[in-house]
Amino acid sequence: MSLLTILLDASLAQAGAVIGAGLAAVGAGIGIGNIGGSALQSIARQPEMKGDVVANMFVAAALVEGAALAAVALAFIVGLA
Repeated sequence: MSLLTILLDASLAQAGAVIGAGLAAVGAGIGIGNIGGSALQSIARQPEMKGDVVANMFVAAALVEGAALAAVALAFIVGLA
């Protein structure tokens, strides 16, 4: 079964759910990359604040990842309904 026939057989909600799950995963990757890059820049500017910056980076990355996981789970629930 080719991808085209799967997409043609799928309903609009299922197609939207798959696209939404992919966008959520890509968005989380971009967000965590921005968090890491900003943390590296701030550590380079103020090395004495490394501990606080790393702790805040992990908290922010966990929040972004949690939101992405919720979005992917919601997309799969909508896609299965």
